[in-house]
Amino acid sequence: MDVDWNAELVDQLEWHWQHQLRPRLDGLTDDEYYWQPVAGCWTLSRRGQSSAPMSIGVGDFTLDYAEQPHGREPVTTIAWRLAHMIAVFGPPSVPHFEGTRLEHPRVAYSGTADGALRQLDDGYEAWIRDVRGLGSAGLAVRQGALSPPEYADAPLAKLIMHVHREAIHHGAEVSLLRDLYLWKTDRGISRAPVQPSTANSPTGLASTPDAT
Repeated sequence: MDVDWNAELVDQLEWHWQHQLRPRLDGLTDDEYYWQPVAGCWTLSRRGQSSAPMSIGVGDFTLDYAEQPHGREPVTTIAWRLAHMIAVFGPPSVPHFEGTRLEHPRVAYSGTADGALRQLDDGYEAWIRDVRGLGSAGLAVRQGALSPPEYADAPLAKLIMHVHREAIHHGAEVSLLRDLYLWKTDRGISRAPVQPSTANSPTGLASTPDAT
């Protein structure tokens, strides 16, 4: 059987995005975007107000960060995870498989959930377009200056699979944080919905009371 590996890679992310991940992000609020499930989360901060070792970004909001190794990995907010996904997809105005990684501009992260989702949508659409444009033969091209030296001889297919893993696993983390936010306790009063309905659920999942 002849396999169109480019079509398979596109379908891997495209189906997940359209049927699982992106619908889970609809209705995201700014409160959820910045919610910290534990103290000391890495998040987006107004420029100059971060307590993290490093701040990344060129706009009014910067991404908390630190060089590796930096000890215990912190918990991160939805804002941080969406910003990371936006950076992984790369700027939509720059071809993904041309030039060098150093030529890609840094991101101006959004301070709102709506703005971040627009950035995420634009990044995803540009990424899928450029992956599809490689065709099957393009998957075997060396990464070269697009990637750090240790990956220069690896094929573009390896880079594409890495980006898809990042989108899938960070998207799952964002979805879990939305579930935790929905069920969190505020001042001792459960915020969990009583009826098993998806009508008002930002995640689109049925919510039922705990059986314990």
